[in-house]
Amino acid sequence: MSEGEVRVEGLDDIKYDERGLVPAIVQEVGTCQVLMLAYMNRESLEKTLETGRTWFFSRSRQELWPKGETSGNIQKVRKVLYDCDADTLLVIVEQIGAACHTGEKTCFYRELPGA
Repeated sequence: MSEGEVRVEGLDDIKYDERGLVPAIVQEVGTCQVLMLAYMNRESLEKTLETGRTWFFSRSRQELWPKGETSGNIQKVRKVLYDCDADTLLVIVEQIGAACHTGEKTCFYRELPGA
């Protein structure tokens, strides 16, 4: 660790996949509704913890992106948890506006028939 760097408890425990990514499930604080699934790398997780807003890694664009940068539909982070295997994150947020790029509150608004 370099001088002035602060170690975030648990950050070094996270297990990233071979591409350096970890899935992040985003859940609304008040309703517990699952809003979306995205991916984070270490840099986007650090930025999320530093800024209190969600940052993700776009697999298609191969770059970091802050949620709501263009739409204004931001996510204020309330808590970041990780699972027992340390290979999945659960990000509890206050969602401002829609979470889905389609304008829906959640990305999980479609249901398969017969389920």
